Amino acid sequence: LEYHGEHMAVGMDTLAVVKTLELFEREADIVVLPPFYYGAASYAVAPPEGSGSVQVGGNALAPFAEELFFSLLRIGFRNVHAIIHHQTENFAAGMPTDLAFKSAGRQAIFRFLEKQRGEGWWGSEAMADYYAEHAAGENFFNWVQVHPLMPATMNGQYPFDHAGIGETSLMLALCPEAVDAGHFADNTGWYTASAPEASAELGQKGVAMILEHLRAMLLA
Repeated sequence: LEYHGEHMAVGMDTLAVVKTLELFEREADIVVLPPFYYGAASYAVAPPEGSGSVQVGGNALAPFAEELFFSLLRIGFRNVHAIIHHQTENFAAGMPTDLAFKSAGRQAIFRFLEKQRGEGWWGSEAMADYYAEHAAGENFFNWVQVHPLMPATMNGQYPFDHAGIGETSLMLALCPEAVDAGHFADNTGWYTASAPEASAELGQKGVAMILEHLRAMLLA
């Protein structure tokens, strides 16, 4: 939940993921968990007073995410994917929300394997083929993965912004009720200057690219 200008819902970052997954679910046999709206929004864009931004820091997110992933592993899931849109233009280096979930995924896997196999599990003879299997793509650390909604390959092909033409177009295509064009004129931030140029048509192009990304990532 982060301020996205006067014209758009504060939950845009999560709505983009939810609405895209609803489309993807029509063509794939997947389980979609209820969305988690809270993250390290920060107050970099706007202070919380009157803006609606809700800040939950990475140090608070990580323990929750670890318990969630650990529970899913105990249930039997071995192909868990968390998808994030917030601040993912810096996904490779990492930002507070995605770093918290990435770390939590690793911690949950280590914890699960130690519970299942005991201490020293990696050094046992049963793991002698670890590196060969890793080279072949078999890696239990892939049981939990974290991904950006918009991959780096979309850079230059679709505008990546904050509450500007790119994100506003995504919402017009996926969740038009989250955009109120009547409030474009109320925006004062530089980052919203391009928002009035948004269109559902442009948003659909972005959605198509995201769906291709999801197919390559989740159906491989």
